[in-house]
Amino acid sequence: MFKVADLPDTLAIFPLPGALLLPRSRLPLHIFEPRYLTMLDDALKTPERLIGMVQPNDVPGRDGAGLHMIGCAGRITQFSETEDHRYLITLSGVSRFRVLREVEGFQPYRRCDVSWEGFERDLGPSEKDEVFARADFMALLEKYFGAMDLSTDWDTLKDANDELLINSLSMLLDLAPEDKQALLEAPSLATRRETLITLIEFALLGGAGEDLMQ
Repeated sequence: MFKVADLPDTLAIFPLPGALLLPRSRLPLHIFEPRYLTMLDDALKTPERLIGMVQPNDVPGRDGAGLHMIGCAGRITQFSETEDHRYLITLSGVSRFRVLREVEGFQPYRRCDVSWEGFERDLGPSEKDEVFARADFMALLEKYFGAMDLSTDWDTLKDANDELLINSLSMLLDLAPEDKQALLEAPSLATRRETLITLIEFALLGGAGEDLMQ
């Protein structure tokens, strides 16, 4: 398990719209662009093997322009290379961070100085949601899946602990990038669950498209 002192001051940044990584969660990725293949090669040479996942943002006029200010670092825990030199990798979420400024360099990918301050909780054990009305949430989720004509393994969902359930749904639902960012920035698991419920209820009211799962 990482400690704050183990985390680097500068991260390679992968700005991928709609891709959400959360602490203690896993994100599979298929990497094929040459600049990100270089990024992976460089990350694998470091002891931490960290990559910063950040949602793109088109707000101009500041350091780190084109990026949201908060992202999540993932450690490369699984990877394989295909015969045509692509990577299939899994990132395991370590901690969120705040982008301070972009670092100029000769690398073809982006790098940023980051701060881990305020996200110490991400490095601890799984969060619990003490006021989670799980039965009501599962009923809402069943209604949502039915309305969207989606299928899932309900036994697996029912057996998942609170954090795994909420975080997995936050990552898998095909929500708008700004909604994904709101879920990432939620200060606690309870807040993330409340945000997710709001988004699901909005979708059921017709506020989103029909194809809501990746």
